[in-house]
Amino acid sequence: MNPSQKNKAYYHLPGLFEFYELYRVFLPLFREHREYFYDWCDIGSIYGAPADCIWGGGRVGIGDQDPGEVLTLMQAFGISARLTFSNSLLRKEHLADMKCNALCSLFEKSGKLQNGVIVHSDLLLEYLKNNYPGLYLVSTTTKVLTDFSQLLRELGRDDFLYVVPDFRLNKALEKWDTVPDVQKSKVEFLCNECCFFGCKDRKACYEAVSRKNLGEDSSDFRCTSPDAEGGYQFSMAMTNPGFIGINDIRSIYLPMGFSNFKIEGRGLGSALILEFLLYYMTRPEYQLHVREKIYLDNMLDLF
Repeated sequence: MNPSQKNKAYYHLPGLFEFYELYRVFLPLFREHREYFYDWCDIGSIYGAPADCIWGGGRVGIGDQDPGEVLTLMQAFGISARLTFSNSLLRKEHLADMKCNALCSLFEKSGKLQNGVIVHSDLLLEYLKNNYPGLYLVSTTTKVLTDFSQLLRELGRDDFLYVVPDFRLNKALEKWDTVPDVQKSKVEFLCNECCFFGCKDRKACYEAVSRKNLGEDSSDFRCTSPDAEGGYQFSMAMTNPGFIGINDIRSIYLPMGFSNFKIEGRGLGSALILEFLLYYMTRPEYQLHVREKIYLDNMLDLF
């Protein structure tokens, strides 16, 4: 895996802890049958967080897989692991949390392969820089940076190896074309967001998740998006004005010099994650082959 290689898309996939069993089956398939998959894409990282991590954000963590097993799987396939610690409401007393510190210590000391942390809080950022300098840092989309000048300032920060913009900037192509090449390599587009494009409560939504991860009351937040009750539907995400599909990646973003693309889905089921892997990575003529090999693994419960 060489994220600096041009004309190749690197996907940052969801569910490091949440979908361990799916990746335990998928990754050997991806390695052993590379002909099933597009040669213009690869896996840049897999991200997530276990349950009960107070540093967590974006989604409430549900993964219960042993961190050592997760790390061993990632190392076996040469894939960078990212801890999603994007809580926006952390206070100084939260920095001493034993579970989150233990995870950072484990993932920092992982051999030659560098792992990372997706972060929102500047308080946590400074703490990680001082205590776990071996981990690279990713600026999270939960900052909801919808103003392009704000995003440019974020890209200019040396703290971050990658920056994930708000999905509503995805199609601002004239502006993206002005970004210097050295900063284009840091941009990681969120491809498949299903959230209402006109949502004005996105930051408040993420803050509610942050409060919940801290064990605080978050019941005062109610999503007002028109289709909130329907939950995530990939077919709806494809109609979102910010959606980035495989044709967009190949014909627009790669030629412009962008190579990093994030797939959301930590809070979804593994069957839907498989659909993302099929759509974004798998050649159409081999999608049934991949489905069959994964569905026939009796140890994997996709539903």
